[in-house]
Amino acid sequence: MSTAILTGQPVPGSPLEGDLRSLGFDVRTARDAADAETLVRTVPADQRVAVVDTRFVGHVHALRLGLTDPRFAAAAVPGAVTVKPEARGALTGALRTAVGAGGAGAVTVAPDTVPDRLAETLEAADVDVYRPELGTLVAAVPADPEARNTARQAVAAVDDEAVRLRSAVKARDGFFTTYCISPYSRYLARWCARRGLTPNQVTTASLLVALIAAGCAATGTRGGFVAAGLLLLFSFVLDCTDGQLARYSLQYSTLGAWLDATFDRAKEYAYYAGLALGAARGGDDVWALALGAMILQTCRHVVDFSFNEANHDATANTSPTAALSDKLDSRGWTVWARRMIVLPIGERWALIAVLTALTTPRVTFVVLLIGCGLAACYTTAGRVLRSLTRKARRTDRAATALADLADTGPFAGALATLRGIPGLAPALALAGGAAVVATSALTSFGSPWPVIAAAGYVITSGLAVARPLKGALDWLVPPFLRAAEYGTVLVLAAKADVNGALPAAFGLVAAVAYHHYDTVYRIRGVVAPPRWLVRVIGGHEGRTFAVTVAAALLTNTDFTVALTALAVAVALVVLAESIRFWVTAHNRGAPAVHDEGEPA
Repeated sequence: MSTAILTGQPVPGSPLEGDLRSLGFDVRTARDAADAETLVRTVPADQRVAVVDTRFVGHVHALRLGLTDPRFAAAAVPGAVTVKPEARGALTGALRTAVGAGGAGAVTVAPDTVPDRLAETLEAADVDVYRPELGTLVAAVPADPEARNTARQAVAAVDDEAVRLRSAVKARDGFFTTYCISPYSRYLARWCARRGLTPNQVTTASLLVALIAAGCAATGTRGGFVAAGLLLLFSFVLDCTDGQLARYSLQYSTLGAWLDATFDRAKEYAYYAGLALGAARGGDDVWALALGAMILQTCRHVVDFSFNEANHDATANTSPTAALSDKLDSRGWTVWARRMIVLPIGERWALIAVLTALTTPRVTFVVLLIGCGLAACYTTAGRVLRSLTRKARRTDRAATALADLADTGPFAGALATLRGIPGLAPALALAGGAAVVATSALTSFGSPWPVIAAAGYVITSGLAVARPLKGALDWLVPPFLRAAEYGTVLVLAAKADVNGALPAAFGLVAAVAYHHYDTVYRIRGVVAPPRWLVRVIGGHEGRTFAVTVAAALLTNTDFTVALTALAVAVALVVLAESIRFWVTAHNRGAPAVHDEGEPA
């Protein structure tokens, strides 16, 4: 329960108290700021507190946006201010200032607009006060009956439920999602909200539907493929619905953002596995293509994550390429063309669903690899040009984030204490990674040469991260390292040429990729994974070296067993630690987050 304290003289006929109760507030009334300070002290320390002017006139959704969003410690709209428990001390101090309004240090506002005075005092005390964009919504404190009547007419002229539904849709999304899913999924989100369903429940339902779709694909029958395609699309509808439900009802949470992001990857990659199993039932082995698709998609995401983290808070962050991009975004058709060409999740899943229903798993994977490959070239080339033409100065925070994304283990970590070579971090990562993958591909299975190449990879990886990753192209280091590790596993499993090797490799890469995705979401939400976790699972270079040693010393069949054992071990460790961390962070009240960035 939250508490709202009304200040000022009651206004006959005002629906304000009922509106606040509908938003979950226990409503109390204070005569003035001094009385409000006394009432605040009686509210339990773990509750949200809002102070609202009794003369407030506005839409219920304006109050909802200003007073119930869990992402912000303090927020305000005209005539109302709220704080979460962590900002209660600042509110108490602001109330003391408000009591002495007109004296030293007081904020010079009309003496009876207590909430607005409190919001300005909080900001003066360096408290970040979130002020939501209301658009056509009304939130006002009329000073006289005529102004009050005008405000009421403005409220009646705008349907706040329609505004609420429109704002539930992500502001920036892909063409397929915007025009083929969101026009009706927003109503499904409202249906869920009215029945008390939470975004996490819808996210879980989306995962279950996708897993059933993967099971249908695994049957290897045409009917199973058609059902799989339809279910995959329905899973995507639910995937859009959970985010829209979160925005519609302002049910944001750190745990929810993590579930949404990780389940998206689990759904897509489980579906790849289902297609590969279905193809195997028909006598076609496409596990290498399935693993290649997962590696390509994961590396694309790492490019996105690394570039964004490197430039998150960079200063002087402009370039001619970025200016051209902004200019193209001002033309309607180019916006949609550029969003579609990168194959975001909506277009990608629609493509997979249609190809699954109409063609074969092999055709599906080949087209997917070509499409994602072209998209990767387009986005990466653009980001390289931006990085080379901008004069950005990257911060220590960006360098730390890139170091965390590098996932350096104990072996390369020991070498990272050496003096690195300025400006050569991406070249070192690329050269070492390319060498180990190429050597594994060009030598016979069981050869010692991949082990030697992996030892060189340990050295180049250590040198690549020896200096803070602040160079123009240093954001390429994590994706180069991901491609090297995953590519080595793929090549050696394919060279083993024995049943079960590629599925085992698929499981290993999936477990490691989960760890890398989890690292991204921890960096965004709370804090990077602990160093002990990275050491226990070997780091990227330790796992790469271990796989090459296993390929050199073991028979084909034993190598498959080793890959399976390594996959299970990594999965158990990272899943256990990840679940423990996110559940604990949620229970401790970690800041709620919601990702409105690029479509995945």
